[in-house]
Amino acid sequence: MAESQPNKKLFWGCFIALITTAFAFVSRLFLLGEWGDEFGLDAVQVGELAGMGIWPFAISIIAFSLFIDKIGYKTAMVISFLGYLVWSAMGTAAFFISDGGNGDPEMGYQLLYWGSLILGLSNGTVEAYINPVVATMFKDNKTKWLNILHAGWPGGLVIAGLLTIALSFYAVPWWIRIAIIVPPAIIFFLSLIGQEFPAQERVASGVSYREMLAEFGFLGAALVMFLIVLQMFQSFPGNETAFAIGGAIVAIAFGAYTRSLGNPLLFVLALIMVPLATTEIGTDGWIEEIMKSIASVNGFDAGLVLVYTSAIMMVLRFFAGPIVHRISPIGLLIMSSVLAIVGLYWLSFAQGMVVFAAATIYAVGKTFFWPTMLGVAGEQTPRGGALTLNALGGIGMLGVGVLGFPYIGMLQSAKTIEAVGANEEIIAAAPALADGGNLSVLEQKDIYSVIQYDAISDDKVTEALSGLSEEKATEVKTKMTEVSEASVQGALADMCIFPIVMLISYIGLGLFFKSRGGYKVKTLED
Repeated sequence: MAESQPNKKLFWGCFIALITTAFAFVSRLFLLGEWGDEFGLDAVQVGELAGMGIWPFAISIIAFSLFIDKIGYKTAMVISFLGYLVWSAMGTAAFFISDGGNGDPEMGYQLLYWGSLILGLSNGTVEAYINPVVATMFKDNKTKWLNILHAGWPGGLVIAGLLTIALSFYAVPWWIRIAIIVPPAIIFFLSLIGQEFPAQERVASGVSYREMLAEFGFLGAALVMFLIVLQMFQSFPGNETAFAIGGAIVAIAFGAYTRSLGNPLLFVLALIMVPLATTEIGTDGWIEEIMKSIASVNGFDAGLVLVYTSAIMMVLRFFAGPIVHRISPIGLLIMSSVLAIVGLYWLSFAQGMVVFAAATIYAVGKTFFWPTMLGVAGEQTPRGGALTLNALGGIGMLGVGVLGFPYIGMLQSAKTIEAVGANEEIIAAAPALADGGNLSVLEQKDIYSVIQYDAISDDKVTEALSGLSEEKATEVKTKMTEVSEASVQGALADMCIFPIVMLISYIGLGLFFKSRGGYKVKTLED
């Protein structure tokens, strides 16, 4: 059955759906810099806007997992398709309403912000059905086929990345770069609407709904609610106490209903997904901005770094099967973590075209993280059904959207402050920028009303330069921009902490499985 022609058609329809999610990701990613300029956003605020298209993914993928077996995978597919159309309409409207900042930029930003929410929900809905469908069709070889399925993600990044770069080169309005998601959305809709979706493995085996939820349990629910509550702090300030209490009630109620703390292994995997998603998705989300200075000097588009690493990932994921047969999934994750550490650290100081050599190591490292983790979850906790697979991906996206993107923005902000403050040419030209060796043009901001950070204030910079001639003030601002863009690359070295945490965790998991006789795939009959 797993190799039958109808299933292969269904598989490739799911593959195209995942390509569409990559279109959604990369089209926004390459526009973050333009949006930051048009709407006057600092690095952390840009990170928050980027995260708005990511963390809702987790809400929909986890929420749909709770009842997708009841409404059906095809219904979820239709909902995701309609969401992409709504996002395209809101993004297009935002462009014309903002009118390059000359119209109503506040309204334009709000359309982008809340449209990104719908986009993120649509992306999560796609993963909510494609992962359990493929895991069910190929239940005897989940890790291999989930890796092949997830080749669609980097494949979409390559196609959409090159297309977006070309459109940017010809200065095509950014609403068109948003609307490129519509063609692949229509293709996957037409490919899947006539297909018959299988019953999920858990449902077909008679495992109850409560048993599925018990695999996730109180610990899983508490982790999800913690991340969601943090995001609610940011999106709806002034209601922190209510959200905190509400989140606690939901987690406790979930634990009471399931009468389970959850599968300990699944909880550990869920925790690892936060640094994993930040290492892969978080870095991808910022790489275009981080590499902008080097790209400008060497005459290539910064987005090509993402396209290049994605092309490597796409090819390698098609060959995951033979690799997994040679080494266990945990061994593959350990090897990947080491390569990611080396690649990220090298990228933090690589210059010129050597950037692509470092990017090669990083790309090979991150290739197998996501699908292999889903494969491990599916193979070790099959009673969790769709929830087991999707909750893991959801927590990863929630973690990178809520914590990862803003945190990377904080790292860049800190590097910028350090570099500008240490630049003698800037301080000598405008002594008012510094006071006692420290920059005097900083303002304190916060994320989620909890995490505080410093950022250079444009208003304070303008005030500090008010005593200079207009020409001199412009020269200082230009120099500050150059120094800032050149400094943020160093933030990649600080990001090595994420794959380091993963490496330690995977070594621990390897020892755990070794103590139990080695890594063995569990079935519902076990």
